[in-house]
Amino acid sequence: MGSALTSPQMHGSAIHHKDKVLSSAREGANRYGRTYAVMYDLTGMPDENLIEVFDDWRMLRNKMHITADPAYQHHKGKPLVAIWGVGFNNATKQRAGLEPCRELIEKFKADQCSVMLGIATGWRRQDRDALQDPALHRVLLKADLVSPWSVGRFRDLAGVQRHADQYWGPDILWARERNIGYMPVVFPGFSWHNLKGAKLGAIPRLDGQFLWSQIVANKKAGANMLYIAMFDEVDEGTAIFKCSNNPPSSGGSKFLTLDGLPSDYYLRLAGQAGKLLRGEIPLNSEIPVPD
Repeated sequence: MGSALTSPQMHGSAIHHKDKVLSSAREGANRYGRTYAVMYDLTGMPDENLIEVFDDWRMLRNKMHITADPAYQHHKGKPLVAIWGVGFNNATKQRAGLEPCRELIEKFKADQCSVMLGIATGWRRQDRDALQDPALHRVLLKADLVSPWSVGRFRDLAGVQRHADQYWGPDILWARERNIGYMPVVFPGFSWHNLKGAKLGAIPRLDGQFLWSQIVANKKAGANMLYIAMFDEVDEGTAIFKCSNNPPSSGGSKFLTLDGLPSDYYLRLAGQAGKLLRGEIPLNSEIPVPD
């Protein structure tokens, strides 16, 4: 899934960069038989400027013609657009207001799009990182898919199971009863060492067991799709793209290795997750040997 974002602070070279990333994702998807979609992150964007997100989308449709692209991701016959950052509280960052989010969602729906919302972990119970507002569920019901962010919300294997019991399982039932798709977020590990000076490898990967335990827990809970965070997120140490076991270091930066695992180990593990969700391999807590 490629992403693009426009904001009042983004002009000229910044917009060109985002369009170039999207063009590269588009080219790769068409060349290698994959699909892609656009995601807009609303974090830090003033409410009065949220409508500019839709203006950018109309440019992508009218100028780049991305929805006519055979590789563009569709959901229920409509082009899919993801809007991330809906229904969070303002405890740590400036978050978009609920009413401007509702208006933006309705704009996309009127443009004949399917909408996926990236939302807070505590959206259903309106706890933890979620906005406490009686209107929250009414806004979320406008979505075709919801995807609660869970990176950093648990730190070990026991925490994975607690999260599944308290959030993923009940969330899936809530969404299913309302005919809304549910896409849980899973992640391989976490580290903010180079970004914020936090502990290196704060949430250990356990040679893939941490990620696989989340995949298994969601399968047991009834999930039929997953969002693996992230393909290339180096700042938070969640990247699953190819990595070296001999990373360079400079300027005091330190990087974790894959502890001798193959460079594409996590990409292959993601492939195994797809097989598990499709019922092509048995449900097993032990990591299947990636093909």
